[in-house]
Amino acid sequence: MAKILVVDDEIGIRELLSEILSDEGHVVYTAENAQQARESRATKAPDLVLLDIWMPDTDGISLLKEWRRENLLSMPVIMMSGHASIDTAVEATRHGALGFLEKPIALQKLLKAVEHALHNLAEKTQAIVHSLADLTQMTPETASARPASIAPSTNAPQPNRTTLSSNPYSLLNFNLPLREARDMFERIYFEHHLIVEGGSMTRVAERAGLERTHLYRKLKQLNIEPQKLPKKNN
Repeated sequence: MAKILVVDDEIGIRELLSEILSDEGHVVYTAENAQQARESRATKAPDLVLLDIWMPDTDGISLLKEWRRENLLSMPVIMMSGHASIDTAVEATRHGALGFLEKPIALQKLLKAVEHALHNLAEKTQAIVHSLADLTQMTPETASARPASIAPSTNAPQPNRTTLSSNPYSLLNFNLPLREARDMFERIYFEHHLIVEGGSMTRVAERAGLERTHLYRKLKQLNIEPQKLPKKNN
């Protein structure tokens, strides 16, 4: 079971897709415009978004670009349209969409696209778990062996070993919904690097491959307060 957000300005499309996906065992949320989609993405944390391209206020491509620009594409997005060209579909893919469904949407194509998207999400989550294993086994020696461009500060405190367990799987609750488990990993990831880098936002942003503004937004989203993290004992 997954949480799926359907974004379309046509009530008939929203109701039809909601009924089909609910029958498949998924929890379905709907939005009729970009603003509602933004709110649902923030409050419902969907595992997948089905996003219409042509909407009256902000079109789907623009919303997709916005989510990518703001580093909010943590879930797969499948675009939908009855009037889009091949060029539009290619553009959507270039900006982060996983797939494209042409209206009227055939039942089997819909179910196959959803299955593929959720499988893709599961694979990415598994990769995160493997990364967590590497992260929690990092020692001060391996941290200092990183490339000079992202090497930790000589004054940086060492990871809190009560937080970074020797058993990476003990840090995650696998009974949580997929999105919540991923958020838990991200909190561990950023707390670790904030400690290793002595609270340096510049170094953490470089290490994570994020712009500083995106990093601040991500920390706020995860309720991480850098000033409250453990400090190195003098």
